[in-house]
Amino acid sequence: MAAFPDIPKIKFEGPDSDNPLAFQYYNPDEVVEGKTMKEHLRFSVVYWHTFRANGSDPFGAPTLNRPWEDGTDSVENAINRARVAFEFMEKLDAPFYAFHDRDVAPEGDTLAQSHENLDKIADVFEEEQKRTGIKLLWGTANMFSNPRFMHGAATSCNADVFAFAAAQVKKAMEVTHRLGGENYVFWGGREGYMNLYNTDMKREMDHLGQFLNMAVDYADEIGFKGTFLIEPKPKEPTKHQYDSDAAACINFLRAYGLMDRFKLNIETNHATLSGHTMMHELDYAGAQDCLGSIDANTGDLLLGWDTDQFPTDIYLTTQCMMAILKHGGLGLGGVNFDAKVRRESIDPIDLFYAHIGGMDAFARGLKIAAAIRADGGMQEFVDQRYSSWDAGIGKDIEAGKHDFKSLSEYMVNKGEADANASGRQEFLENYVNRFV
Repeated sequence: MAAFPDIPKIKFEGPDSDNPLAFQYYNPDEVVEGKTMKEHLRFSVVYWHTFRANGSDPFGAPTLNRPWEDGTDSVENAINRARVAFEFMEKLDAPFYAFHDRDVAPEGDTLAQSHENLDKIADVFEEEQKRTGIKLLWGTANMFSNPRFMHGAATSCNADVFAFAAAQVKKAMEVTHRLGGENYVFWGGREGYMNLYNTDMKREMDHLGQFLNMAVDYADEIGFKGTFLIEPKPKEPTKHQYDSDAAACINFLRAYGLMDRFKLNIETNHATLSGHTMMHELDYAGAQDCLGSIDANTGDLLLGWDTDQFPTDIYLTTQCMMAILKHGGLGLGGVNFDAKVRRESIDPIDLFYAHIGGMDAFARGLKIAAAIRADGGMQEFVDQRYSSWDAGIGKDIEAGKHDFKSLSEYMVNKGEADANASGRQEFLENYVNRFV
């Protein structure tokens, strides 16, 4: 029996449409900078927020109306939920999905039983993928919810917990590989500390590096060729997480010899919590050839925590797409809606409204970013601003022809630096507004 019997397949109707169950801007076949929107954006629906969130928060009970749920954590209910998920994604015309192992299958009384439960749901996923053509963007293991991970997983002070985490990731990687997953993600929700008084930071970091190298070795063993992704987040639930932002993650990857196998999965809400903008995190990762994928959401700056709201701010999506296009796209990654409907948006149809809005917002951001790039005015300004590096002393410095001694002689002879030019921030903000 269909879970969304009154919802048609969502189609592109154009910006003049007032149909809330249609795309105004996301036309999957429209070509932008030589690729279709579908190829650029690679939209993905997340399993955890979309199909497991119930509207509860630290101050209140569940609120969301999900008629397909029977109130149990049984394998049978999980199978039914999986069918519902693919019905939703098929009607939304989303090409990808993503999951944590414990989102899709109940944890058993033993690790072996948990593995068995996951295999049963993977059977359903495999069948539904073949039926619909929907693909797995990435899989991952939930190593933060169970109390065993209270001190972390790969960074736990308990060696048995490290071993348990290894077994759980091994299975999640096998299932991801079986389902044709194009990436595998690590999010260290509790890989960090609350207090340094009881923490051996170096030992924990070394263990985490060892753990990820084990994952690479096992991927080679089973033939998994997908990209490994690290997802930065500075805090919450721990006070400090080791994957705190893009720069910290990339430094970690270099330190432990993982740069050739890992890229980053950047999330807007996490960027905000780290004190950065999403554009900053994307540009930094791209500059280091580490931009892999994004979690598309936003936060409420008045709340200051990880609210995981759907992105509807066109300036935000434009800035995201400017950075993504600048660095050559997302490759095997995608625009993954790690976002949830609000606690007050209780009806199943609200899931469609939320995703349609996010997909349209990113489609508009893509078109605006491409138009800015085609116009060339912003790039021309940036090129001119750095023109002193294209000739003369600047060009020689970049070519390695100078040291402190020669530069000192140059400035002593010249006497003073050339005058600075205006950065024209307000001019450029007005320039972007012309396209938005």
